[in-house]
Amino acid sequence: MTFLKKILILLLLTVSINAYAQDGSSAYNFLNITSSSRIYGLGGVNITTVSEDISVTDQNPALMGNEMSGQIALNYMKYIGSSNFAGAVYTHSSGDNAAWAAGIQYFGYGSMTETDQTGAVLGTFSPQDINFYGAYSRDLSSKVRGGFKVKAIYSAYNNYNALALATDLGVNYYDDEKDLSLSAVIANLGGQVKRFDESYDRLPIDVRLGWAQSFGTFPVRFSITAWNLTKWHLPYYDNGDGSTSDNPTLKDSFTSNLFRHLIFGGEITASEKVYFSLAYNYKTHTDMSTYSRSFLSGWSLGAGLNTSKFRVGLAFAQPHSGATTFMLNLGINLNDFIK
Repeated sequence: MTFLKKILILLLLTVSINAYAQDGSSAYNFLNITSSSRIYGLGGVNITTVSEDISVTDQNPALMGNEMSGQIALNYMKYIGSSNFAGAVYTHSSGDNAAWAAGIQYFGYGSMTETDQTGAVLGTFSPQDINFYGAYSRDLSSKVRGGFKVKAIYSAYNNYNALALATDLGVNYYDDEKDLSLSAVIANLGGQVKRFDESYDRLPIDVRLGWAQSFGTFPVRFSITAWNLTKWHLPYYDNGDGSTSDNPTLKDSFTSNLFRHLIFGGEITASEKVYFSLAYNYKTHTDMSTYSRSFLSGWSLGAGLNTSKFRVGLAFAQPHSGATTFMLNLGINLNDFIK
């Protein structure tokens, strides 16, 4: 059985299993937060950006290749509230047609107040999640790559801790002449090995499809990413603009559900050394469906610079008027310093 057939079977099984189990709720949703400023600038979910930068492989291991050998990438993100995320990844070639990577990602949520059942303050604690991962990819043909990522996730919330194992499976088709990239990913397959308590928390298993392409000499690469494909209905309540006292309106139309699955992005790529990106995530915009949301809610901006010695990437988004997020990536290739 070929790799592509295996991916297709796993995709169909994942859709079927999740359609049957959608009455439950998933935890570990921090796994959906990218560690790549380039991806964050493209709406937060993107599986089709082809580049020699190891950070773009964050959500699709099939984008990794031996041309990234020797790279080290560091990331930092100032997230909502007092949350701060950071991590590092290293990649290396494995022969002429394969590559591997190893990394760690830390999610810290700041200090929180600990109380008992009566509300009496006992002190403070700092919840955190840590994702240790390894990835492998291989060329399946001149235009197709396949890859997988294995993740060990440790969570510590005061006196409670848990351990989960997960994997991402991805495949990418890239036509260099047409600058056409097509991808499919099954994300977060797995489950808890050690639970917090008696209850079981599901991982946010997801199926994602992506397209990216530029046209002719026009220096913009467009992308559309479809995600949350294991569940069609994604209803939300719209509170309007706050000018009336009407009750929130439930939105669950075909059009609303369709666009809450899609992320639209554009990236100016006139130069190999510089990029600028702009994207719109309708789900982020509607998740913050209150009159106090920012005009920028759902939009994200990104920019990057690639020199002969290092890479730097920046991304900005404001999901809500009270929540500004910022991400920074730094990367170097050790081979450039060894020569």
